[in-house]
Amino acid sequence: MTLLLKFFLAHILGDFVLQPAKWVAEKQLNKLASRYLYFHALVHAVALLVMLQFDWKYSIGVLSIVASHLLIDLAKAYLAEKIRTRVLFFLDQLAHIMVIVVVASAYEPMNLKLGDLYAYPSILLLTAITMLTFVSAIVIKILVGPMQPHSADDDEKSLEHAGRYIGILERLFVFAFIVLNHWEAVGFLLAAKSVFRFGDLRDAHDIKLTEYILIGTLISFGMAILIAVSYQYLLSHHQA
Repeated sequence: MTLLLKFFLAHILGDFVLQPAKWVAEKQLNKLASRYLYFHALVHAVALLVMLQFDWKYSIGVLSIVASHLLIDLAKAYLAEKIRTRVLFFLDQLAHIMVIVVVASAYEPMNLKLGDLYAYPSILLLTAITMLTFVSAIVIKILVGPMQPHSADDDEKSLEHAGRYIGILERLFVFAFIVLNHWEAVGFLLAAKSVFRFGDLRDAHDIKLTEYILIGTLISFGMAILIAVSYQYLLSHHQA
């Protein structure tokens, strides 16, 4: 695992710390002819060698990671006009991480048991996350959807699906805070959301919209708290 972490840190340094925005734009524009494509690969090679303390027994692994990184970045440049930026970013990072894991495991075999993924704690956590994201979003929409005050101005001012994403993120934060036994952070999050949301609502002078947002917020926080407490209860009784 130590080698994997070294590879991963070198990747983070090369991709996020030591890569100027100019390089990214130039690679996307000139693709294979871009000199920054090769500069970027060289930066990754140096970062890997430094992290490995120039231990040449890993030379084949370093070459494999650097070569694959160059090819993946080149493919990303050619696909930039066909795939949405956000999707392409995550696909790009996933490809890099997969290569890193494969190369690291060639030197240090990982004792990852597939059965552990199906163990009770893993299944319980996955169930909780699914409830916090997809299930809760649908339940809240069913409960408060009919109450939603609608106007054309709202659609123009609001980001598409922003409310759904905000709700998912806040429930995940609430869950994490409770599991880590930081209930005070839940109150802080609720207060922070109230400041932002209700400041806009006060300016809008719309009582129905204020009530709609308040109901949705309380249901969202309530579901997150219920799921988190249930998760802790079920996990503790299983381990007892």
